[in-house]
Amino acid sequence: MSTVRIERVAARDTYELRSRVLRQGRPVQITGDDAPSTVHLAALTDEGQVVGVVRFHPQVCQWRDTEYAWQLRGMATDPEVRGLGAGRALVAEGLVQISRAGADLVWCDAREAAVGFYERIGFTVVTQPYDLPPVGAHLGMVLDLPIR
Repeated sequence: MSTVRIERVAARDTYELRSRVLRQGRPVQITGDDAPSTVHLAALTDEGQVVGVVRFHPQVCQWRDTEYAWQLRGMATDPEVRGLGAGRALVAEGLVQISRAGADLVWCDAREAAVGFYERIGFTVVTQPYDLPPVGAHLGMVLDLPIR
């Protein structure tokens, strides 16, 4: 992979990668996918292949009392390109877009294996591990916006 571009896309454009990486055996659609306020982003190669996806949507954060919280959800990168910057680029662009929309906090239910990725971006763990069946252990993470 030489470069990727990040584009805002329709929910359906995220489904193939989301299904393959995150939602094996479960419905690929997530409640709110088609809400007007939901932001779906894709990392695309020069050839137009989707190698990463993420969604952001306004959602109250149970761990912080803030007025304009957004949830990061449905983050997936193709295993072939992990570690090459596609995921970081997706989150960075998402943070720009939701900051422009007035977000003051972004939060996520991070799979244990992804906690290091989110910490490197600046997220902070704010919970003990908890189970989200059928996926398994997650940790709650937050990032204050704007990033200081």
